[in-house]
Amino acid sequence: MSETTFDYIIIGAGTAGCLLANRLSADASKRVLLIEAGRKDDYHWIHIPVGYLYCIGNPRTDWLYKTEPDAGLNGRQLRYPRGKTLGGCSSINGMIYMRGQSRDYEQWAQITGDESWRWEQVLPLFKQHEDYHKGADELHGAGGEWRIEKQRLRWDVLDAFAQAAVQAGVPASADFNRGNNEGVGYFEVNQKSGWRWNTAKAFLRPAQRRPNLTVWTETPTQRLLFEREADGALRCTGAELVREGRALTVRATREVVLSAGSIGSVQILQLSGVGPADVLQRHGITPVHELTGVGANLQDHLQIRSVYKVQGVKTLNAMANSLWGKAMIGLEYALKRSGPMSMAPSQLGAFTKSDPSLAWPNLEYHVQPLSLDAFGEPLHQFNAFTASVCNLNPTSRGTVQIKSPRFEDAPAIAPNYLSTPEDRKVAADSLRVTRRIVAQAALAKYQPEEWKPGVQYQSDEDLARLAGDIATTIFHPVGTTRMGRADDPQAVVDPQLRVRGIRGLRVADAGVMPTITSGNTNSPTLMIAERAAQLIRAAA
Repeated sequence: MSETTFDYIIIGAGTAGCLLANRLSADASKRVLLIEAGRKDDYHWIHIPVGYLYCIGNPRTDWLYKTEPDAGLNGRQLRYPRGKTLGGCSSINGMIYMRGQSRDYEQWAQITGDESWRWEQVLPLFKQHEDYHKGADELHGAGGEWRIEKQRLRWDVLDAFAQAAVQAGVPASADFNRGNNEGVGYFEVNQKSGWRWNTAKAFLRPAQRRPNLTVWTETPTQRLLFEREADGALRCTGAELVREGRALTVRATREVVLSAGSIGSVQILQLSGVGPADVLQRHGITPVHELTGVGANLQDHLQIRSVYKVQGVKTLNAMANSLWGKAMIGLEYALKRSGPMSMAPSQLGAFTKSDPSLAWPNLEYHVQPLSLDAFGEPLHQFNAFTASVCNLNPTSRGTVQIKSPRFEDAPAIAPNYLSTPEDRKVAADSLRVTRRIVAQAALAKYQPEEWKPGVQYQSDEDLARLAGDIATTIFHPVGTTRMGRADDPQAVVDPQLRVRGIRGLRVADAGVMPTITSGNTNSPTLMIAERAAQLIRAAA
């Protein structure tokens, strides 16, 4: 056993960890260690936008998790990608820039009792690292590290879907990030000149020139280390790692920050003896500090994919199923950094309501000019588009729990999708909203034909059961180390992101969200990391 000492140790070089490493190492007097279990982000498919097809399901870049068989999905299991490389999920995700809705953060402030989580308080944190393609205004920042651009493509069939959505009562929108994202339009993306812009490039590369920042890749964390202080309080003092095949102990004189994500941070805490006592004891782990909320409150966005065959319009199905089409796609990207190879997984977005009486949009659409049976499967031989819809505010709650005392073994991930009557009702209603949009005049010229799920499904019961058969995750797990008030027994961290009952330990990743944001979760995670950096610097 060897020992190395730092001021700060950050575990997980993903979306949050890369930003934290940048911010904390900006103080030249502080030594910072950033630890990543995955490899460097030098795999070429990470940086080509369409490369997510080759990164998800690839052990080079993905943890290859699967959910437990889920009753809400009629017993199915789902692939559950999580980034395993520098940049984490920002290296394999959909690149969509989405903050959510202002009401999300008002709710966080109410749940935590801390006004600093309100929308008007977190907005400057979003702007601080933003480099918005239209420049700065009252809601956007420019000159920061996190580049946001327009997509470098358009499709006639997507334009027609957008027009149909407007005809169905969804307003057109050029910006989903102004507090209320209701509307339809092309997503803005985290790209730079047609390349994926991940957090490793944005935040870590510039910081790695600093001599006080050390970055270790291919270094998994086995467990955290704790000591009792003179007053009897428990302090996290470091971590036990595996580096180059050997056990290695590292020490933090100030703080350890867990940024391993909603799955990884839970696993590390539980392996370290922090979590529900019954779960730990089941696997022979002596509880160091019981926190029943560790691994509880899992929330995720479940999308229901409707596929429509179309006539008389080009889709990616036809282009990608011919050698000539593939050659043209490759040539366009090589020459212009545009076209299908620059595509985010979803290009057109829409936010609307499953029930007109709602005050805020509760549905998000990801619309694509393609179709396939499942992610990773070949595109269909016929022309089609896919309209995937998700419930932005699910009431179902799941769990993440270790399966063994070995860090090499994946935890049990049980989202419990569609486990509440509310979620099943929204699922059924959302499919009806999809049908209403597709029935509008703007799409009529392409003769859309519902291929999946099929018009024979009409009742609430039919549609909810069908959702269980065809729905998939959009890979937005949050909430498993959620923040809350001091009197909340399920809160894992306080509003300052400090783990309750343990000094010197914080969590800064999507796990701390008490409720899921109303949209894609990558950008809110960056905001959380920005806030964590402020809090850590202030504490120092």
